[in-house]
Amino acid sequence: MWRARQLILLAILVIVIAVGAVYYLQKAVLARRAPPRPAPIASNLNASAEDWVWSKTEDGRPVVEVRARTFEQVREPAVFNLEGVELRLYEKDGKTYDLVKSARAQFDQSQNVLFSEGEVEITMGIPLEDQTNGRLLVIRSSGVRFDTKTGKAETERQAAFVFDRGEGQSVGASYDPGSRELWMRGHVQLLWHSDGPGRREMKVEAGELVYKEAESKVYLSPWSRLTRGEMLLEAANSMVTLEDGAIRMVDAQEARGHDKYPSRQIEYAASQLHMDFAGDMRIAKISGSGFTRLVSRTSAAATTVTSERLDLLFDPTGEESILTAAHANGKAVATSQPVLRHNVAAPDTRILRAEAIELTMRPGGQEIERLATHTPGTIEFVPNREGQPRRNMKADRMTIYYGPDNQVQSFRAVNVATRTERPQRKPALKQSAVSASLTWSKDLAAEFDPATSQIKKLEQWGDFRYQEGKQQATANHAALAYPDNIIVLSGAARIWDPSGSTSGAKILLNQQTNDFAAEGNVSSTRLPEKKRAESAVLAADDTMKAKAERMSSANNNQTIIYEGKAVLWQGANRLEADRIEIDRASARLYARGNVVSRLADQSGGEPGKEKHTAPTVPVFTLVRASELTYSDKEKLAHYTGGVILRRPDMEVKAGEIRAFLKEQKGGGSSLDYALADTNVRIFQQAPGRTRTGTGEHAEYYVDEGKVILEGGTPLLVDSIRGSTSGEKLIYFSGDDRLLVNGAERQPVKSILRRK
Repeated sequence: MWRARQLILLAILVIVIAVGAVYYLQKAVLARRAPPRPAPIASNLNASAEDWVWSKTEDGRPVVEVRARTFEQVREPAVFNLEGVELRLYEKDGKTYDLVKSARAQFDQSQNVLFSEGEVEITMGIPLEDQTNGRLLVIRSSGVRFDTKTGKAETERQAAFVFDRGEGQSVGASYDPGSRELWMRGHVQLLWHSDGPGRREMKVEAGELVYKEAESKVYLSPWSRLTRGEMLLEAANSMVTLEDGAIRMVDAQEARGHDKYPSRQIEYAASQLHMDFAGDMRIAKISGSGFTRLVSRTSAAATTVTSERLDLLFDPTGEESILTAAHANGKAVATSQPVLRHNVAAPDTRILRAEAIELTMRPGGQEIERLATHTPGTIEFVPNREGQPRRNMKADRMTIYYGPDNQVQSFRAVNVATRTERPQRKPALKQSAVSASLTWSKDLAAEFDPATSQIKKLEQWGDFRYQEGKQQATANHAALAYPDNIIVLSGAARIWDPSGSTSGAKILLNQQTNDFAAEGNVSSTRLPEKKRAESAVLAADDTMKAKAERMSSANNNQTIIYEGKAVLWQGANRLEADRIEIDRASARLYARGNVVSRLADQSGGEPGKEKHTAPTVPVFTLVRASELTYSDKEKLAHYTGGVILRRPDMEVKAGEIRAFLKEQKGGGSSLDYALADTNVRIFQQAPGRTRTGTGEHAEYYVDEGKVILEGGTPLLVDSIRGSTSGEKLIYFSGDDRLLVNGAERQPVKSILRRK
């Protein structure tokens, strides 16, 4: 029994030992498997935790949520130190939230402020339902302060930004989700990417930037710069309008920019500038206001357009925007300045002014096609070479057409007034004077030399008028050819000055010399000179008129030529010939071919009879000849080539006749005496009587009615007295007197008729 009790006690002891061993063995295993005991809380902390979450809701809607891998609550001051931080700030609509990530941050619960000294990444506008959609803005920076109450984040350090269409950076930034405004405070740089085939970027730079997401607008100040390829825009304050994240409009102040092409460069500037962009951020239109300026440069010239408003239109359908037109309105001025080259004649500088000017480019946008005004304006042609004329033109509308390399090809204008100033050297003064010519017409067209851009032909039509000094002209049409400077007037052409006028079907006027030539039913009128008559062959105190097929005037009207059935007359005096030339400088007149002159005796009456103060029937001296030369100084008219001189009672035929004229007291001139030579024949006829005188030389004195025959064998045949010959015969047309002087070896022979 005792033995059995011992066995039972031993079994109990074994069981106890076994249980204890198992207990201690399991305890050791559990001890090994248990997590380490947390370190004691520091004396400056109230609490610490892991996988910490803090959130705030309003009306059941989440407002803010902060998560951290580790959490420490600092006793003084009362802040949380967080690691592995994620902060979510929910929008009021509950559809999107902003996400802030940071390795380490400090959260001040009393101030609702999260601050991170290290790197921070902020992603804004994340949709709750689908995080792959929507335009995200990512901000990366350090030293970020985030207000969990307002959601406003800010930093004064370098910040980088990533958009769905670009990226950028700045020094200092803040974002307010309440107003959805991003403020990039300084040294701003942004790159906007395009969707086009070229994927050209738009680079935006500014002193500072404010992005108002709700308005889809970006405000740049106090300076801004936009660059895309060769396009550059610089300005003061600017505003960029976005559409689906792409730039659609830019409004800039005090803007200036340029765009470069292989053979051309465009520069523009404006007090206020507006730019419209098409897809892929290609320029569609640029509008400027205030003071605007456009410059198109090529290797040959620079065309500058200034105005109060300027619109540049582009074709954005290609890989690059191509300038198609420019519209300038309000005090518009277009200046084309040629590039001056050594040893190359420079064309004129052209300055066009109007309220509205339109510039159209050729396809491709490389060269100007035309430049037009839609309001009255003026254009100046300013010479770049000494001695060239300066031209000024006013018109209701003007159009300039350009050829290759922006060289002017042609010009059109409506309701035109022109002024041309030509420098003229005066040797006596050794200085240049200016002679100005003026024209007016309803229409004008000009052609330019493509090699020099100088005018080579100018036409005006429709009530054309011309004036230079005292000289004026009119016509239906006028054409000016260069470099001869000859104006061709046609259609009812007429030219005049204070001394007279000329009209004809066509008149050619030399602007350099003021010489002119007329043709086709020419008619001219010249007033008598105050100091001297044109010629005493015609009356000196009356207006001289003329008609001819052609006429020319040279040497400042000192030489005048009429050709083709020419007729000159003054009062009753008249001169006809195939060609008549008046040389005023030498006071001579020349007539050639079928010459007929008619000279009225101002005294009237017949020789040998009493003269009356007021004759009722004028007495004419009519002369026909092949040629006439008249000298005003000698008062001598020299007729040659089968001359016939007729008076009422006498006819003289000879090889040549010299007619000497005399001035009358009341003005004008009349025949004083005449000398005839070579086969002279004088025929007189009176009622019931005729006289015929022949000889080699004859003299006729009008006032005395005296006739002298000599040379050869002078012969006088009188129908009443018979015939008389001798060495010299003298008889009087008004009576029966006959004087015969016989030579020593040649006695007088007379045959007398008995009554």
